[in-house]
Amino acid sequence: MRYLAGLFLALLTAVLLWKVLGPGPKPDPVPEGGFVSSQQCMDCHPKVYEEWSVSQHAQSWINPEVNALSNHFANTDCIDCHAPQDLFSTGVGKRALPRADRRAAGVDCLSCHRIPEEQGGGMAGTNTNLNAACRPQIRTELARVEFCGSCHNQHNTVDQWSASSFAIPGPGFKDCRDCHMPLRTGPGESGRSHLFHGGHNIELVRSAVALRAERASNEPTRIAIEVENHGAGHAYPTDERSRASDVFWRPTPEDPEAEGGWRHLYRIRDPYRSEVDIPRTLIDAGETLELDLEAEETGGPVQVALFYKLTPYYRDPATGIARPLEEVHDPETDARLVWRVEVPAP
Repeated sequence: MRYLAGLFLALLTAVLLWKVLGPGPKPDPVPEGGFVSSQQCMDCHPKVYEEWSVSQHAQSWINPEVNALSNHFANTDCIDCHAPQDLFSTGVGKRALPRADRRAAGVDCLSCHRIPEEQGGGMAGTNTNLNAACRPQIRTELARVEFCGSCHNQHNTVDQWSASSFAIPGPGFKDCRDCHMPLRTGPGESGRSHLFHGGHNIELVRSAVALRAERASNEPTRIAIEVENHGAGHAYPTDERSRASDVFWRPTPEDPEAEGGWRHLYRIRDPYRSEVDIPRTLIDAGETLELDLEAEETGGPVQVALFYKLTPYYRDPATGIARPLEEVHDPETDARLVWRVEVPAP
């Protein structure tokens, strides 16, 4: 009797543990017609969906800057990456191809995670719950730089990374995800961020570059300037040839917060293919740009500043007409300040 009672108690315990720790109810089946919208991911992945919905991936088709630069996608080459077909369909590492549907969703969940039926269907992940409704597959390609390269190597960003020290295996190794999809670290957080911070996040830009300026000891009117790309695993700036960064300077105004009076010194940019008269002036990973500044007004205190732009042109606020760089005296109205350095009088 004691044996039977013990066996009964053991079976009862096993049943209770199964109810608590077991796999739970079977998930809902994949919806009829498969996964056709990122909104279908929202209920199971609310944090990821919330992050993606405010990211530049989600805005890639409707972003007014993109529309202006692509002439509302009359430049059809831009469609490939701003509304791409599912990357698992076109091939990981291969150039993205344009899709004809759901373009307003931009680069959505399906673009990166949906797997075609001929490859098993469902969705791809790197750490998956195999019992989930979307029939996830573990696909390690998602974690590879080449996956991002389908779009982000159109302007050689992945090639720039491959040539940098960030790509060398070892303690200093960093890939795209380390900077642009960092692991969440908040209480109860897990997984990687899907905010996809890049050039639109000025703090990330500031973490990539340093600006230094000091007066030459033996030449009091000459100021030596350095812009160092110490934190980006690619050139600065990179990816969109529309982006630019500029070094400006001005005699220090009496009011530290005064606007205007800036004078252009140097432009850092990768030109479009059609701009054959503009040189490539990007700062490669780990490299330092060295500039000399000498003018009649540099004998007194001077401010040197680095600005970052998402579009190549400084436009007149009233007319919207692009201005030549030498006529730009108020970059703060049309660009983001990265760093400003005060150089005192000798």
